[in-house]
Amino acid sequence: MNDSCSKKILTQYLSNDDVVYDATQIFDALSDLTRFQILGALSLGDKGVSELQEYCSVSQSAISHQLRLLRDRGLVTARREGQRVIYSLADEHVTTLISVGLVHASENAHPETAEE
Repeated sequence: MNDSCSKKILTQYLSNDDVVYDATQIFDALSDLTRFQILGALSLGDKGVSELQEYCSVSQSAISHQLRLLRDRGLVTARREGQRVIYSLADEHVTTLISVGLVHASENAHPETAEE
């Protein structure tokens, strides 16, 4: 996509209140530490609730609550495998959001933290 095309599309999206609202809801979901950790863990591969607990160090009910919000926002999908529910990211856009956020945050990290 060239610059003029992407600016035209961006202008169209910005003039659509529904699209802007939905985008703010996505960033609101990303602003919570546990939800961001869940999305980060899922960017590494599909996982069940118990596996997500290992990444987030919160209760199963807290994970389930956050997953419900992430599903409502269209960031996570679920499928049943027997009695287990397996969660995955909705699409590659979510992976991009997580990756870009982490890379950007690492650029602003304190020097002693960045080396660890």
